[in-house]
Amino acid sequence: MNIVVLVKQVPDTETKIKIKADGSGIETDGIKWVMNPYDEYAVEEALKIKEAGKADEVTILSMGPDRAIEAIRTGLAMGADKAIHVKVDSLDGMDALTTAQALAKGLDGVEYGLIVCGKQAMDDDQSAVPAMLCELLGIPQVTVVSKVEVGEGTVTVNRDIEGGAKMVIEAPLPALVAATKGLNEPRYASLPGIMKAKRKPVDVKNFADLGVEPVSKTEIIGWSLPDERAAGKVINTGDREQNVKELVRLLREEAKVI
Repeated sequence: MNIVVLVKQVPDTETKIKIKADGSGIETDGIKWVMNPYDEYAVEEALKIKEAGKADEVTILSMGPDRAIEAIRTGLAMGADKAIHVKVDSLDGMDALTTAQALAKGLDGVEYGLIVCGKQAMDDDQSAVPAMLCELLGIPQVTVVSKVEVGEGTVTVNRDIEGGAKMVIEAPLPALVAATKGLNEPRYASLPGIMKAKRKPVDVKNFADLGVEPVSKTEIIGWSLPDERAAGKVINTGDREQNVKELVRLLREEAKVI
């Protein structure tokens, strides 16, 4: 069985995001790009399934400009066998549906038994592409997954739900599962893995050749940063009891959380 892992390259979460002067997007100069953290759980889980003898190979599938190859090589360095890069000049103006359509076209001719991805991308937080891709492929999907067991023609997963409870779901293969934090502990790429990744095959498919119309059905009408947080307060009256009383007062009268 071939496991396909969807990988997106996103800004590092420690990057200081700057909005363009005209509010049309973010300044990309100086951004450090990394693999979407939730996708790291997906790569790790695919590798674990293969190492358990329940899959033969792991394929990375990613859509993005030339720089996306860095995230792809990261997945290959972790241990994936090969990759497909759906190359576009820019992701600007492409919504979730266009992305899902391109990824579905990128899988044309590719045999797979399971698709694994992160439950959401850390940049736009839409969580929309996996569901749309499954609709296009006609396969079931389970999201927010914290445990995966592959059986004979099925996959059984734990889906995290509110209140800390877990829903156990079984789905026929092929299916898509979207990983959440806690599914595993992603491995670091070893130096030999990094060297081998440079020689692993990457099938480049140009977006323009896939027959997907780059028309977005959604429009971003503006970008803005969240309000800056107010400065914190240090309570130090010199008396422990008074510190507690003052903390309670602030929580009740200013924060209004108690």
